[in-house]
This record gives sequence, structure tokens and C-alpha cells, in this order.
Amino acid sequence: MSKNYRSQLVGVFGYPVDENPTGVIEEAAFAAKKLDFRYITMLVEPTGLAGAMAGLRAMHFRGVNLTIPHKVEVLKYLDELSPAAKIIGAVNTVVAKEGKLWGDNTDGKGFLASLVDEGVAVAGKKVALLGAGGAARAIGVELALAGAAVVRVVNRDPGRGEDLVGVISRETPAKGEYIPWRGTAAIPGDSDIVVNATPVGLYPKVDDRPDIDYSWFSSARVVADVVFNDPNTLFLQAAAERGAKCINGLGMLVNQGAVNFTLWTGVEAPKDVMTQALKREFGL
Repeated sequence: MSKNYRSQLVGVFGYPVDENPTGVIEEAAFAAKKLDFRYITMLVEPTGLAGAMAGLRAMHFRGVNLTIPHKVEVLKYLDELSPAAKIIGAVNTVVAKEGKLWGDNTDGKGFLASLVDEGVAVAGKKVALLGAGGAARAIGVELALAGAAVVRVVNRDPGRGEDLVGVISRETPAKGEYIPWRGTAAIPGDSDIVVNATPVGLYPKVDDRPDIDYSWFSSARVVADVVFNDPNTLFLQAAAERGAKCINGLGMLVNQGAVNFTLWTGVEAPKDVMTQALKREFGL
């Protein structure tokens, strides 16, 4: 039997990307399942995305993740999209299938799974969603499909905010509402769940937090952040000080990573191994 010295390649394109720990959990999962896969973290500037996607095909990658700022721009380089990705209009995971590049979005699925892990129900809830970028689009659509009654999109760019609200209202049973973000944003007082789906607070700008009125936080609220590095964001610290139930971005990272793992390998992801690897990485 001949030996095969060529590992199967996957990875992530992003800018910035140096502090993205996804490779830690994926490599731990590959080792646990004894798969000859390698996860490569790649710095790809916006002007380099076309070349990077061409390289993906040329080097026979099995797939790749997309992070800031590529989740929407990558659509023009893909052959096919999953039904969810078509609705969301953004992709964070690409899978190479029979010479074609297929795009999916696992951000929202990973976020929903992190809520389930924390015992948080979405059905019938009113959600305030900060941001309207790639991650926000995925989360907003998945929350709506999971039964949220209202998804309120708080965003500074009216065009992007209203576009996401339109998608939610047209494509899901939920009601979408746009809230302009001018200066310090006021979150509606009857919101059950508030989600920071912006990169505010992401390393190296860990001293930043979204410019919102934090006085409405209370023990009746669930507050979640997609930022995972540093997971103890100032946004969550402010919510915790006021008694809110807080969910950091690590659960979403593990859960979406588990979905990605299975899409690339066809093998069930060892989620417990991935969780422990991430906790070790962050000293938790």
C-alpha cells in the first residue's frame, strides 16, 4: 500500500486574523479523530481575496472559513450556496465539492447552539441585535427561524440595517424592526435578549464597548457577545454588573467550529475535545 504524504488542507481567511483561535479547536478535533487534516490561519487583506480564493482551488483545499471582512464579498467567488446562506447573504464556511466551491453560514447555527447550551429559549422572545454585518445577518436570520417574535436591528448604516430587517420580515415568520444607531443607542426596554454582533471589543481593542445605554440591563435580560478574544468583554462586564445573564463568544466559536468540522470531514465533531482545547487556550 502506497503512503500518502499530502495532508488535507482547511483554514481561515481574515484581516485581522492573527488572534483567531479557531485553528486550536479544529486541530484538536482532527487529532482526536486521527484525521490527516491541517488548519491554516491566513492573513488575507480585502484586495487579496480574489487571489486567495483562486489559490484555494489551485491548491485543492477541502474548505476554508471566512471572517472579517470577507463574509459578504466572498459570495462572488462561490459556485453554490446553502439555502440558509442565500437568505443570510453572507458566508463563513466554504466546502470544496467535486471541483466546485459551496458556501454555507454556520455563525447563526453556532450562536443558537450556544444559547441552547446555556438553557436560553428563543421562541416568542424580542431580540435587540447590535450590528448588521455578516455575523449579525446570520444570527438575526437564525434567531428569527428559531421562533423569535421580533428581531430589532440596531445599526449606524440605515441601508444595511433596513436591508437585514427586510430579509427577516420577508423570509422568516418573525417581525423585523430597524433602530437607527445615532450617538448612544437606546435599547427598547422590553427586549428579552440583546446580542452584540459587532467586532467592538475584539482584540486588540479590548478596552472598547458598544456605545449603548447600559442602564436598562437587569436580571430579566439575556446578554450575549459574539466577541471571543477577549471573551470577558467590557460589554458583558457592564451587563453582569447589572445582574443580566451573560453568554460570551466561546460557545458560539466551538459550536460553529463543530459544524465546520463535520462539513469538511464527514465525521461527527468531538465537541467536548474542542471545548476543552479552547478553555486551555484561554486559561479557563
